[in-house]
Amino acid sequence: MEGYHKPDQQKLQALKDTANRLRISSIQATTAAGSGHPTSCCSAAEIMAVLFFHTMRYKSQDPRNPHNDRFVLSKGHAAPILYAVWAEAGFLPEAELLNLRKISSDLDGHPVPKQAFTDVATGSLGQGLGAACGMAYTGKYFDKASYRVYCLLGDGELSEGSVWEAMAFASIYKLDNLVAILDINRLGQSDPAPLQHQMDIYQKRCEAFGWHAIIVDGHSVEELCKAFGQAKHQPTAIIAKTFKGRGITGVEDKESWHGKPLPKNMAEQIIQEIYSQIQSKKKILATPPQEDAPSVDIANIRMPSLPSYKVGDKIATRKAYGQALAKLGHASDRIIALDGDTKNSTFSEIFKKEHPDRFIECYIAEQNMVSIAVGCATRNRTVPFCSTFAAFFTRAFDQIRMAAISESNINLCGSHCGVSIGEDGPSQMALEDLAMFRSVPMSTVFYPSDGVATEKAVELAANTKGICFIRTSRPENAIIYNNNEDFQVGQAKVVLKSKDDQVTVIGAGVTLHEALAAAELLRKEKINIRVLDPFTIKPLDRKLILDSARATKGRILTVEDHYYEGGIGEAVSSAVVGEPGITVTHLAVNRVPRSGKPAELLKMFGIDKDAIAQAVKGLITKA
Repeated sequence: MEGYHKPDQQKLQALKDTANRLRISSIQATTAAGSGHPTSCCSAAEIMAVLFFHTMRYKSQDPRNPHNDRFVLSKGHAAPILYAVWAEAGFLPEAELLNLRKISSDLDGHPVPKQAFTDVATGSLGQGLGAACGMAYTGKYFDKASYRVYCLLGDGELSEGSVWEAMAFASIYKLDNLVAILDINRLGQSDPAPLQHQMDIYQKRCEAFGWHAIIVDGHSVEELCKAFGQAKHQPTAIIAKTFKGRGITGVEDKESWHGKPLPKNMAEQIIQEIYSQIQSKKKILATPPQEDAPSVDIANIRMPSLPSYKVGDKIATRKAYGQALAKLGHASDRIIALDGDTKNSTFSEIFKKEHPDRFIECYIAEQNMVSIAVGCATRNRTVPFCSTFAAFFTRAFDQIRMAAISESNINLCGSHCGVSIGEDGPSQMALEDLAMFRSVPMSTVFYPSDGVATEKAVELAANTKGICFIRTSRPENAIIYNNNEDFQVGQAKVVLKSKDDQVTVIGAGVTLHEALAAAELLRKEKINIRVLDPFTIKPLDRKLILDSARATKGRILTVEDHYYEGGIGEAVSSAVVGEPGITVTHLAVNRVPRSGKPAELLKMFGIDKDAIAQAVKGLITKA
């Protein structure tokens, strides 16, 4: 960025006028809607005016252009001023602002990606900066382009730990193309923010995290222009002292106005007051970007070759994941991997070894890792795969649900699922993860049971829209599929069948192998079972499950290394509910487990081959 050139008085006045127009639009829109956050918008008016009409480089009629500077409104409740900016820039019709929050309008209460100018949904506070870090990392290290990333945060959300995870990340990776603007307007929702206007403490905190931190008067367009014009070899935090409700007489800097629109009469009077300060109606045109981002195609990324496993050989699916991802990395230089300091357990280290420039170590900050992935995936720049122990994704559930609202295409691999990890004990055992990921809208949940299925799951996930979760296991299990076996989302496999099967047993991962072992035991007693591998738990292959159940006298037995709630058993039950003559029996983990050897734990919790054989016999005798 070139040195700072002070704007002339005419430009400074035009920016002041723009800020006041943004204030008016925010007040009008929220009053028309009867809800919203006009005071949170008004504190940021000068910041938004300077950013969009002086500092940022973008094509106003093409908000998602890959060359554009990026903007993330982390304080998502200030959405009306974001919409006002895009109306001011000529992308939205001014009249549309008055449809804020209506079911017929795309202008939701908080930013969502059905709006072309919104890359990530915000509103669950503390998450915007992580996504902005992902965008900035992509710009600097993958695209190697000149676009910059700006993120506006409120002071209330600075109490969220995820903000400081992102602050640390940006500093570690020297994201000098990233600017965070802290709108320190003193007041939270129900109380003042903890530091109120202690600007020096905010500055020290940012500096301690390795940022260049500048305190400015957030209502001075000149100070803002100067601050945005400073280029440093580190991320920049602009700490703006502002007042909530700025420009609204009787409301500015007063408590109890958060999230409250102005009553109609009051709004009209305030708008007249603000309007009288505007000197010119002339609008400032957006400055176009430098066009140096590469064109990228992430469609239809295929494995360079078939899997190369031997039936009967043993491999843990967590290791097969690492091998598969490294292999897929050779098919596209836009496949990237992220991990939370577990790469030697999840085996993403294999990817790192083969593609070091496309591996992002996120350290032990899983919430931020998910946000980074969401940022990296915006505008279809990359295909991210994040890995950690499946149990540790539970702490990032809010980031995952917001990723779904962001219509993000990210892939998450959770290893070390269930009691089968053994001696490490319950804090490391994922037993809620299927329930969590099944509940995410438009998600796909893969649960591969051998190396071949794992490799196919990785390839399919890379080409499947939405949130994809791949559940991998620690124990080594036998390869059961041929390398040319075809796998599809929502397509289960019959792994074992005969013409006189009496029960359909559905298992996945370790429990599929236990089911096959149980079949051996039962065969000695002249009892045949049909064994199904669901492959994807969501969507589930309802047709194959029903066909199998009808061929086995309507009897289904599910067995899973997961708690009863929300796992395979409940997925199967909901798929067959209302079908006459079909019964579903569940085997699952029924309490908080403990340390022990994997085989001991499978036995203790009644999900091993003996428990399956016993349950099958119980179903037959009950009949």
